[in-house]
Amino acid sequence: MSGDANHFALPTLRFLTCGSVDDGKSTLIGRLLYEQKSIFDDQMSALERDSKKHGTVGDDIDFALLVDGLEAEREQGITIDVAYRYFSTKKRAFVVADTPGHEQFTRNMATGASNADLAILLVDARKGLLPQTRRHAFIVSLLGIRDVVLAVNKIDLVGHDPHVFSSIVKDFETFAERLNFRSVTPIPVSARYGDNLSEPSQAMPWYTGPTLVGFLETVEVRDRRADGPFRLPVQWVNRPNLDFRGYAGTVAGGRVSPGDEVAVSASGRTTRVLRVIASGHDVEAAEAGDAVTLTLADEIDIARGDLLADPKARPPVADQFAAHVIWMSEERLLPGRSYLMKIAEKLVPVTVTDLKHRIDINSLEHNAAKTLGLNEIGFCNFATSAPIAFDPYGKNRDTGAFILIDRATNATAAAGLVDFALRRATNIHLQDLAVTKAARAALKHQKPAILWFTGLSGAGKSTVANVVETKLHARGVHTVMLDGDNVRHGLNKDLGFTDADRVENIRRVGEVAKLMVEAGTVALCSFISPFAAERRMVRELVEPGEFVEVFVDAPIESCIARDPKGLYKRALAGEIRNFTGIDQPYERPEHAEVVLAAGEATPEALADQVIAALEERGIIQRF
Repeated sequence: MSGDANHFALPTLRFLTCGSVDDGKSTLIGRLLYEQKSIFDDQMSALERDSKKHGTVGDDIDFALLVDGLEAEREQGITIDVAYRYFSTKKRAFVVADTPGHEQFTRNMATGASNADLAILLVDARKGLLPQTRRHAFIVSLLGIRDVVLAVNKIDLVGHDPHVFSSIVKDFETFAERLNFRSVTPIPVSARYGDNLSEPSQAMPWYTGPTLVGFLETVEVRDRRADGPFRLPVQWVNRPNLDFRGYAGTVAGGRVSPGDEVAVSASGRTTRVLRVIASGHDVEAAEAGDAVTLTLADEIDIARGDLLADPKARPPVADQFAAHVIWMSEERLLPGRSYLMKIAEKLVPVTVTDLKHRIDINSLEHNAAKTLGLNEIGFCNFATSAPIAFDPYGKNRDTGAFILIDRATNATAAAGLVDFALRRATNIHLQDLAVTKAARAALKHQKPAILWFTGLSGAGKSTVANVVETKLHARGVHTVMLDGDNVRHGLNKDLGFTDADRVENIRRVGEVAKLMVEAGTVALCSFISPFAAERRMVRELVEPGEFVEVFVDAPIESCIARDPKGLYKRALAGEIRNFTGIDQPYERPEHAEVVLAAGEATPEALADQVIAALEERGIIQRF
């Protein structure tokens, strides 16, 4: 291996390769490393052996194997993970991310693009632009990359035809007119043979533009984050002893020096910086990208996730905002469902309040949609459980990007890019009420609660809930019944039975049940509520101990045999779609407070079990 010994002092360019599967991204990077003599002798020997075992180019060296390190990647001939490689020339150092082209791994491609300065978008000259090519181009634009190299690869397989090259370039330029690229540089290449990579190709005298390496060496790159206002997401409050309290994190924007005034974005409190500490030593200044610890002049309330900012250029602080979303989960996005959102170092519950549109990757048109599926891109309105500080992604990548986390599996569900805060009416505030929930409940000599009856259709939820309410009424307990069928005749008559509509159905009922608890009553709610996420969402609306989940457990066979409304018969005949237990799943409660074995006792006996549980929890008094 050889290279310039001072390459770490050169201006570094971070770029990624992207495009559809089999367009030659890994081969391109492997060939670049080979031509720049950035392969150790033992790596070269291993590559020659692996090419004989896994190679796809006959007796030639398969340069893709240099980057595709996972065994599954070599066996399938595709890139799965993001692979980072480092090399340098006499003019510049490079960090290159090889990202997967397969649609299933779009999430990994977005990860690689999030820190890149430039994108090399590969196109197979034989196939032209494919849907995944367009998807990657759109994601690259969405993530703020402004310079793109359109590398028309495998040009040798179409006879180095200039007309094929110009046709693909024209198609891409037409598609990219609505994207925010500053420059598109088309280069015809053959990654396998090195045509137009480091040296001009003798097979294409008609091409007079730069080689790929020549362009990468000269393209302007500059980290402009330091030019913006100061931002520091607090990652850790450093308190080793009583005499030191520091706030650690990586500067996400601007610069900071001792004596500077800073503000805690969420609270608005301001103070001054006493010390800036980096690598254990005091420094005179730090800027975007530097990991630092700040000590402050005043002891104010600052915790992990808070955002320190320039008080003269504060970020928006809001609990509602609009953002683009790249959906990355097999489970579809459902408006109204609660997710966890991680933005900078802040973690908060969030819901999608409205899916404004889904973007057609081929035409870039905005289409109406109720959900997003895997790899789909949409524009949504969000609401967080508490106000958060952020910047529009176009102004700051670090404080404007977020991920959504599935609360049940803890898996990453989506990547999001904040566009703007939603300015709601400023005259709407929570009103302090003279009569409290506790006072209303005391007047009734009871504790308010939600009794949430869940189970399959035909399990007997409403029957048991009615008996429970009758028994509570006889004891003088103030109750209200919210039944699944009844609310669909009024409050929720505009909703169907898709996943998205079911989520919204439970969201609305949960808010009503919460109001009933505020009124001091016991609200009995009888709903199939098939999704654990929505049942948890209702539980979190009220205080601990005020939500009692009652699982009416009945085997699907018993429900089909009972079928009091004839719904199973129609669902099995295909007359009803999205029917729970048939073509829609039911997520059984794992930690219900009360589990009733339906069919093993009378409704009267099952109701007595619920009454006993309420007495045990002090919600009603024992007789």
